[in-house]
Amino acid sequence: MHVHDPHRSFMSSGAHGAATDAAAHTGHESAARTAPLRVDAQRNLEHVLRAAREVFGELGYGAPMEDVARRARVGVGTVYRRFPSKDVLVRRIAAEETARLTEQARSALEQESRAFVALSRFLRLAVASGAGRLLPPEVLRVGVVKDDPRVGEPLPPPRRSTGGLRTPATAAAPGVPRGPGSLPVHPGAPAAGTAALLEVVGRLVERARSAGELRPDVSVSDVLLVMATPAPTLPDPARQTAASGRLLDILLDGLRSRSGPPTTRASTVE
Repeated sequence: MHVHDPHRSFMSSGAHGAATDAAAHTGHESAARTAPLRVDAQRNLEHVLRAAREVFGELGYGAPMEDVARRARVGVGTVYRRFPSKDVLVRRIAAEETARLTEQARSALEQESRAFVALSRFLRLAVASGAGRLLPPEVLRVGVVKDDPRVGEPLPPPRRSTGGLRTPATAAAPGVPRGPGSLPVHPGAPAAGTAALLEVVGRLVERARSAGELRPDVSVSDVLLVMATPAPTLPDPARQTAASGRLLDILLDGLRSRSGPPTTRASTVE
């Protein structure tokens, strides 16, 4: 027979309440301890992304994750905790830079009425921000306009210059089409946001061509290649900026129709 013991029930209820209060207190302490960790994790993520842009922009998408970690001043394990593979990190950077370029192209298209000036403004913004050097490799292979006779034909593998310079988008084994993180590019499967970039750059190109200011044989892929072409790395930042501007001037002159006005030149490198 069961006998109700009020004293035991009281003790049991009190113990349960104390345990609940203790658990709640522990939970609050745990949340207080983990909140700073979340802030640190966000800060580490920002450092890793900034370092990845710099490293991939300088060395190409073939640069190892250890270089990214070293530049971010974190352990390589921290990088892999946020990005389980290099391909995940590369695609994150490529997607963000593609979105940045798309916005820059839209801004130039909407705010500049002069056709070639709008195109050159976009290219200068892309080069200055460094986004052009981080184009996904598949963008360079599919970036063609509809009326280009080369539609559907992949671009030939880029030649390595005498100085050994390669852009991040073309840092791959000769003759082997590769994507971010040295992964094979699958035709017809460009990165997210690529279609929007190609569409708006195509409008810039078509408008400049229709105005007679752009060479008729210039395609979207030619414009994207201009963005992805880096100047030689120089130790002095001022000289580096001047060299990049001068190289872009020369490339813009190569895109311009012979009947168009001359390009406004950047400072020459002394």
